[in-house]
Amino acid sequence: MARLTRAESQAHTRRRLLATATELFLREGYTGTSLERVAEEAGFSKGAVYSNFRNKDELCLAVLEGVRAEKAASVDATLAGTDSLDELLAAFAVWAAGTGGDQEWIRLEAEYLLNCRRDPELLGRLAKSNAEIADLVTGLLNTNARRLGVRLPMDARQAAYALFSITLGLGLLRSVDPAIGVDSFTSIVRLLAQPAEVKVPEARSATADADSNRE
Repeated sequence: MARLTRAESQAHTRRRLLATATELFLREGYTGTSLERVAEEAGFSKGAVYSNFRNKDELCLAVLEGVRAEKAASVDATLAGTDSLDELLAAFAVWAAGTGGDQEWIRLEAEYLLNCRRDPELLGRLAKSNAEIADLVTGLLNTNARRLGVRLPMDARQAAYALFSITLGLGLLRSVDPAIGVDSFTSIVRLLAQPAEVKVPEARSATADADSNRE
């Protein structure tokens, strides 16, 4: 078997560290996970961690970005396998129930945000990550809307941020009370997919109002 090049070895080390860190951060949370623990369970020295990540915050953010990308890829694959709007909504409901119940991920998102809320640099990097996931969701919305002939009732990017926010918010509520369902989430997606036409009564003129009052 050929020996790995230096670049290949570094990439392998980073992947193994990320995989181990993902398991630990999701299971133990941000506070309960140390870089020493990550290095030990991955089979490397602590120096190997620092050669790939500047600190614990950077490592945790990389973990969150990986989890988010995995979630986006899973919903993309789920929706792509549908041939009608009803199938898409049914498939999304199943996906949402699983993701909304992923309490480990949701709790880590919340814990990391609270940890970095006073650090402008970390907040900036988290905002960039949020924008990237919004890009992915925006693409999914536009692609499936075109594919199924659906006209979105609002800007796709605004809808993406709304759905991302609902995912996190509903997930936090479900982490406290698992009995809370995901019906509200799927109902909102249904509204996006089937925009209702709201008819606003024609405004009466001031002259007409005055005439009516005189009568």
